[in-house]
Amino acid sequence: MKKTLYAAAGKTALAAALIMMMSSCSIYRKYHRPEDLPTDSLYRAELVPEAQATDEPDTNSLGYMSWEEVFTDPCLQDLIRTGLENNVDFRSAILRVEQAKAQLSAAKWGYAPSIMLAPQGGLNSINAGKASWTYNVGASASWDIDLFGSLLNAKRGAQAALLQQQAYQQAVRSQLIATIANTYFSLLMLDDQVTISEENVRIFEEQVRTMEAMLKTGKTTENAVTQARANLYGLEASYAALLQQQQEAENALCSLLGQPSMPIVRGKLSEQAVPSEISVGIPLQLLSNRPDVYQAEMALASSYYSTNQARSAFYPKISLSGSAGWTNSLGQAISNPAGWLLSALGQLTMPIFNHGQLVANLKVSKAEEEIALMNYRQTLLNAGEQVNNALYAVQISEEMYNKHLSQVKDLERTVQTSELLYERSTGTYLELLSARQSLLSARLNAVNDQFTMLQSVVSLYQALGGGKE
Repeated sequence: MKKTLYAAAGKTALAAALIMMMSSCSIYRKYHRPEDLPTDSLYRAELVPEAQATDEPDTNSLGYMSWEEVFTDPCLQDLIRTGLENNVDFRSAILRVEQAKAQLSAAKWGYAPSIMLAPQGGLNSINAGKASWTYNVGASASWDIDLFGSLLNAKRGAQAALLQQQAYQQAVRSQLIATIANTYFSLLMLDDQVTISEENVRIFEEQVRTMEAMLKTGKTTENAVTQARANLYGLEASYAALLQQQQEAENALCSLLGQPSMPIVRGKLSEQAVPSEISVGIPLQLLSNRPDVYQAEMALASSYYSTNQARSAFYPKISLSGSAGWTNSLGQAISNPAGWLLSALGQLTMPIFNHGQLVANLKVSKAEEEIALMNYRQTLLNAGEQVNNALYAVQISEEMYNKHLSQVKDLERTVQTSELLYERSTGTYLELLSARQSLLSARLNAVNDQFTMLQSVVSLYQALGGGKE
């Protein structure tokens, strides 16, 4: 049987070789990244002048740092670990990777022959004579010879799909870490805003009591007292709104962590630290670090192999098959002798009448590949935009924070002076009220700027593909 199979394989392989010599071998080529990509101008030169000076990888880039190095708050680290263990979206992404691994394994098994065992048995009787037992223990095998790359491109496409799902998992992981950090920092900002608002409510309550006492002695007017009460009511309403936002932020964070709503153990906004020196690396690092960029490239690779599969459909399909078995019935009804049954078959299938359908399928695959290439290019441009925006936000937020701190210091002195003037009746209540409202606004702005600084670092970390395992 082996000699027969080899002879059939030799003839079909020879015919296939002749056809291959007259055709293109592009269906066997591996995917290569396009060369004309807009990587040289992803970063604005005025933001990262050193990015254009070298082509060597910068391992000190923020995108290469682990999230434990970037987020040093122990409370935040515990929250991120909990989120990576329990978040539903991240767990689903992990399962999708497992599905892709199973599909790749199935594609690899396409090279193996198909073997089936089909035993049979029965009773036969001729002219009501004595029944005889017959049996046939048979096995068959078939094997597709991948001379024209159909199975090869299917396997490579499955590999690209697996890498694409792994990149998607990393994108979900990076997004989850960034969202937990931003929500945590937002909660800390609300904590400070609640504290500032609570202090101002107490100050205004004391001010109202003082003015009510002054009204009895004729040192102020009733109009000033009622205006002070109205401002106190406004502050109390704002304070209540901040408490609501604080609770909602805690609930949102618990939802991200995959757990019921509960109080969040946390630190303080003033205790948060960011890397002292932020390096972003050269633009080409986006290709290896950013999961969405890599995912888009693997989608392009998958489309490339789908196009190759569509091309390979034009070529013949070669398959070998054979069967072997042992039977006790070779056709003689009386003696019923036992013996071997052997067969071998080589088959070549060539598409003829479905040529138009194959051409249409190839055009569809080429269009999908072109769409994937355009999406890949746009993903690169979007990555550069996000890095540029985050870099500028880091620079500007720090400058704004320092300016508002200086403003707070000056306004604190202004409030002290206004209080002294009002107590001596040389200043008006409106001047004091205006000074306190300006100080409140400046303090809230400083807290917001500090949060924006932390948020911009998180955005830059995510934009550079940070958060890898």
